[in-house]
Amino acid sequence: MRLSPAAVALIAAIAAAPLAAQSPDPAFTARVDSIATSTLESTGVPSASVAVVRHGQLVYARAYGNATLDPKTPATTAMRYSVGSISKQFAAASVLLLQQQGKLSINDKVGKYIPGLTRANDVTIRQLLSHTSGYQDYWPQDYVMKPMLEPTTAQAIMDKWARKPLDFEPGTRWQYSNTNFVIVGAIVEKVSGMPFFDFLRANVLTPLQMTTAVNVDQNPLTSSDPTGYMRFALGPLHPAPRTGTGWIYAAGELAMTPSDLAKWDIAMIRQSLLAPASYRAMETEVQLNSGVGTGYGLGVDVGMFNGHRMIEHSGEVSGFTAENMVFPDDSAAVIVLTNQDAAPAAGAIGSGIARSLFSVQDSGTTERTAQAKAIFEGLQHGQIDRSLFTDDANFYFNDQALHDFASSLGPLGAPTEFRQVSQGLRGGMVLRVFRVGFANGKSVRAWTFQTPDGKLEQYQVAPIG
Repeated sequence: MRLSPAAVALIAAIAAAPLAAQSPDPAFTARVDSIATSTLESTGVPSASVAVVRHGQLVYARAYGNATLDPKTPATTAMRYSVGSISKQFAAASVLLLQQQGKLSINDKVGKYIPGLTRANDVTIRQLLSHTSGYQDYWPQDYVMKPMLEPTTAQAIMDKWARKPLDFEPGTRWQYSNTNFVIVGAIVEKVSGMPFFDFLRANVLTPLQMTTAVNVDQNPLTSSDPTGYMRFALGPLHPAPRTGTGWIYAAGELAMTPSDLAKWDIAMIRQSLLAPASYRAMETEVQLNSGVGTGYGLGVDVGMFNGHRMIEHSGEVSGFTAENMVFPDDSAAVIVLTNQDAAPAAGAIGSGIARSLFSVQDSGTTERTAQAKAIFEGLQHGQIDRSLFTDDANFYFNDQALHDFASSLGPLGAPTEFRQVSQGLRGGMVLRVFRVGFANGKSVRAWTFQTPDGKLEQYQVAPIG
């Protein structure tokens, strides 16, 4: 019910009015359009619906491709897509809200609320939320098995999968398991006295005015929403089967528009729904008993993306894949929802937009990219303007260096692409990384260090691995 994480990376009350996308930078808009359309074309995924947050506000919302293939129906931003395992962070938030209310602790043992499960008096709620419990995943497959076409219940899933021997000792390994969040949903119901989605709607969705969010575990999407598709190998697209009620429950039951998911992301950026301590718990990497980091918090992946702290999760259910990337320190987020399962488009589009997002945010991008390209083209001919470089860099560019740069880069011809893809800080200098493409399809990476006085301490080029 989830794809592998896409490569991994706070502070006023959320506005009560519904979000409307602001006018984004035209260059950024053109880049997002290019990323989305080219990715859909190369992957064959029918549609993608995208939302982007900058400076804590929704600045971009657009849909691409066809929501339905027969008859062809263009995707729109008002359509709801299943978000799959992105739902897990909402389940984690539900538990953290109950903890804030003093009704449970994430350090409580599972057996306090759901007795009879394997090692229930050894496994904690925190271990469920962080996938370190050892409970076996009931749905690791990227397709719907025959039994899943019929209805089930959370209790039936727990009886079959959470009464098996654990896959490992609690806290000793990280292994993704949807079973964990079925148990989480059952605990929320037990403690709150409400059906899981009712609790979620009352305490999360309604306060954030996420009016399009629905529970597709119980009620399928309508004809005005996208059709979910699947394919066998590289064959044609087919409508994906719908899982029977009960199968995705708290592990992946939500569907919504990207703009509504942006409201959740903005609340995360502004820390406006949960207490600061709860956000800190959710977004802090859980460590194994050995001290090794897992790259996972509570219902979210945590890490870095091109030097930016990122809270991320992907999602997959039958017919849909999704990507949600939040950069709390940058007040930014990227959301991509697509209507084909077992497909890479959502992650590819999301990563491409995020790279462009931070390139656009660098006020010196245009000038520095032009300078870096001019230097590259000079090096292709063994020439360099030494006034642009520090003494250290001029020492580096000796006769042998200039000869090797020219002999190896010159035959590639004029660059057809020269684009900044990331920026960071290193040793008191600004690090910029550029992607350089050529007509023959080859690409290289160039990167520079800029000192505070504007000179370049380094300019290096290497193949893209």
